[in-house]
Amino acid sequence: MMSPNGSVPPIYVPPGYAPQVIEDNGVRRVVVVPQAPEFHPGGHTVIHRSPHPPLPGFIPVPTMMPPPPRHMYSPVTGAGDMATQYMTQYQSSQVYGDVDAHSTHGRSNFRDERSSKTYERLQKKLKDRQGTQKDKMNSPPSSPQKCPSPINEHNGLMKGQNASGVNIGSAKNKSGRGKGGAQIDTEIEEKDEETKAFEALLSNIVKPVASDIQARTVVLNWSPPSSLINGETDETTVPELYGYEILVSSTGKDGKYKSVYVGEETSVTLNDLKPATDYHAKVQAEYNSIKGTPSEAETFTTLSCEPDIPNPPRIANRTKNSLTLQWKAPSDNGSKIQSFILEWDEGKGNGEFCQCYTGLQKQFKITKLSPAMGCKFRLLAKNDYGPSGFSEDVLYYTSGCAPSMPASPILIKAGVTWLSLQWSKPSGTPSDEGISYILEMEEETSGYGFKPKYDGEDLAYTVKNLRRSTKYKFKVIAYNSEGKSNPSEVVEFATCPDKPGVPVKPSVKGKIHSHSFKITWDPPKDNGGAAINKYVVEMAEGSNGNKWDMIYSGATREHLCDRLNPGCLYRFRVYCISDGGQSAVSESLLVQTPAVPPGPCLPPRLQGRPKAKEIQLRWGPPLVNGGSPISCYGVEMSPVERDEPREVYQGSEVECTVSSLLPGKTYSFRLRAANKMGFGPFSEKCDITTAPGPPDQCKPPQVTWRSATCAQVNWEVPLSNGTDVTEYRLEWGGVEGSMQICYCGPGLSYELKGLSPATTYYCRVQALSIVGAGPFSEVVACVTPPSVPGIVTCLQEVSDDDIENPNYSPSTCLAVSWEKPCDHGSEILAYSIDFGDKQPLTVGKVTSYILDNLQPDTTYRIRIQALNSLGAGPFSHMIKLKTKPLPPDPPRLECVAFSHQNLKLKWGEGTPKTLSTDSVQYHLQMEDKNGRFISLYRGPCHTYKVQRLNESTSYKFCIQACNEAGEGPLSQEYIFTTPKSVPAALKGKL
Repeated sequence: MMSPNGSVPPIYVPPGYAPQVIEDNGVRRVVVVPQAPEFHPGGHTVIHRSPHPPLPGFIPVPTMMPPPPRHMYSPVTGAGDMATQYMTQYQSSQVYGDVDAHSTHGRSNFRDERSSKTYERLQKKLKDRQGTQKDKMNSPPSSPQKCPSPINEHNGLMKGQNASGVNIGSAKNKSGRGKGGAQIDTEIEEKDEETKAFEALLSNIVKPVASDIQARTVVLNWSPPSSLINGETDETTVPELYGYEILVSSTGKDGKYKSVYVGEETSVTLNDLKPATDYHAKVQAEYNSIKGTPSEAETFTTLSCEPDIPNPPRIANRTKNSLTLQWKAPSDNGSKIQSFILEWDEGKGNGEFCQCYTGLQKQFKITKLSPAMGCKFRLLAKNDYGPSGFSEDVLYYTSGCAPSMPASPILIKAGVTWLSLQWSKPSGTPSDEGISYILEMEEETSGYGFKPKYDGEDLAYTVKNLRRSTKYKFKVIAYNSEGKSNPSEVVEFATCPDKPGVPVKPSVKGKIHSHSFKITWDPPKDNGGAAINKYVVEMAEGSNGNKWDMIYSGATREHLCDRLNPGCLYRFRVYCISDGGQSAVSESLLVQTPAVPPGPCLPPRLQGRPKAKEIQLRWGPPLVNGGSPISCYGVEMSPVERDEPREVYQGSEVECTVSSLLPGKTYSFRLRAANKMGFGPFSEKCDITTAPGPPDQCKPPQVTWRSATCAQVNWEVPLSNGTDVTEYRLEWGGVEGSMQICYCGPGLSYELKGLSPATTYYCRVQALSIVGAGPFSEVVACVTPPSVPGIVTCLQEVSDDDIENPNYSPSTCLAVSWEKPCDHGSEILAYSIDFGDKQPLTVGKVTSYILDNLQPDTTYRIRIQALNSLGAGPFSHMIKLKTKPLPPDPPRLECVAFSHQNLKLKWGEGTPKTLSTDSVQYHLQMEDKNGRFISLYRGPCHTYKVQRLNESTSYKFCIQACNEAGEGPLSQEYIFTTPKSVPAALKGKL
């Protein structure tokens, strides 16, 4: 739709439609795509806009509208009038009538007087244009044009409009669906002042500034729009964030501009520019989908650089010994190309290039080459800024001779009427040399010789319209501009045979038995050009069965069908296979086998629990009924211990009760079924036992001694009384009345270990089943045989204080004691003491002993074992004992100070005050009046002061040293004499 009056009529767009409003030389066009050509009459409604502004570039659908009904757009009959108007069916509280009714409810309030006058002026222009364009009603509308971005609209309402400012005329269709459709008056909609102010603000933007100009990049910077317009500050609220669009043109200021950036930044780096090119850049501001006028153009020129990479050189001419190459100059990027450099690999193919030409010419001839020689070339251009990159490598060959003889064609695949052949290039042929091929064929029976079947450059061809199972000869010839090659060697290939025809329907040969019969068939009339390799017979059970199973595969034309079920229907069909494939299946043969007596039944099974004198049996029909329904069953019973069967039931039921049985006994039952052909075989026997009782009393167990500490107890299985013995309980103990269970399990023997030798034990055994426990056997008493003594316990060292032997020396002797072990039925005769010597020491029946003649200050490992007539018992635990070192010798005694009443004695080398931790103790003795030595001092010190002595008197002393090993010997006697005292001073008179 177009509106020549400068305003856009309101258009209500359904969900999913976005109107494009385009401004072009003052004419506004609205492009809307309809959905269906229907017209729904109804009242005009006011669509309330959402209070939230739409997102930039997105035209939302009002959230208050329900899903729209189907709508319609009528064809436009004139460029200046909108012939039809989209009529919505929404229910609204505000409904307007004709165009004149909008003045009181529509735009009744303007912001100022200027807006009111502008509106009246636009109304007048619209009426004038409508009058001048009535003659253009039947002219086609102008085509809509694209614009950079749509004006922000919300369901046809321009931004800034209120719902109350929309005036919609009612549709008046006086002539129905007549000459041009209904004439609908439209209301003029004016852009509000706020939108105009924003457009003026957005248009007040300075052109961008170009910086850091390179050959292919440039940085553009710009500032937000200024709020000063013509020296005055605009009253419009300045947004905090704008959107910007950069437009760039390389065809002049008035050329076509292309958008290269859209965003909110005020700086952008443009890449991928052309070197040495004039560019013009503009910036356009946008806010809330309102765009301003683009700024003035900023002009800049990119720098020059090295040329672009040239295209690979092309071959202009070639001979057997030369190649002529041509190329085109690439873009010089602002600096004239000074030279071209052509490199080649000299035909070596090793990837190493060398220069063969440099200059300004655009072609070059390489000579002195060999025929069919391949060379790689590459090219670069050079200007004042340096060389460009190399072009892609190209490979060219010189001309050669006629092709050599190609290899014979090979068969890729053969069909019934076609052969697919393939051949290869002659050896030594360059890959890019154009070679054509002629494929010739000869049919032996035709007599015309070889005829061409293909002429072209392909290396494969499928020869069609051949006869099945026929041999053909082929050869191939290669040729080029130099001539033809010799024909290849002749090869022979044959087409495949076709699949054979349908065999004749099989038939029965001989008599039909209940489990087998023989069928035969005839070969097909058409074998497809090949002999029949084998026949396949398939069988399906039943007259309508669809499951076919293969029962025979072979070359003969008859088969014995066995393992069949009596009285059943079977269908048979046959097909054949040759080298040409598989034929279709023949018609099916329907055969029924005769019935026989039924097969064996499954053994009867017990129904419920067995009772003491009766059991209830139940069974099912046999798996094979012999081809006839089952009419009768027979049950036979016999005791297990004797085979004397007797029939206990005959009838059509599948259960019976057998009575008059013995409790705890096992009986065998077997079953057979009968049909019209008679009874079938009996089933396998089923052994059933009547209700059992607990086992009988076991016989006394038998005890076998494996050693003095191990016994093997065995017992026999008692009568089970109808049920298996599940376990046995063996009681064992040293007292007859208090035996304990030592074994519980299904075994018939048990080994007891850890018994005491020469000890009486008692045992008995009991059998158990699922019914209960039988009585215990009689008690058996047994005595274990004697054995070596038990292990010696309580081996320990005897303290020195407890030893009364005068010859005992702790430095050379060790005293040990122990407790007598159990003799295990044989008296202990001696003990063997092992203390590290080569031979243990044997002592008598004692419980303590002193080991003498030992080394002082030595550790010994001591253990002991008891001996009796049966041998030595186990050794006791080992103890470690150490002899004490020898007692120290007495020190030398000296008198270091004396007075008439005191003597200070000193011995040894110690300090006057020796630590109390010294291991050596000293014992100082002095002779008394009676000639006996009495103790003066015992301790670790090396000095002692003897006091309260008589003057001028001699005294005898001796000393001995003691340590943990004991007291050392006494020293010799030392005699020390006190001096006389000094006389007292005389008392004189003064």
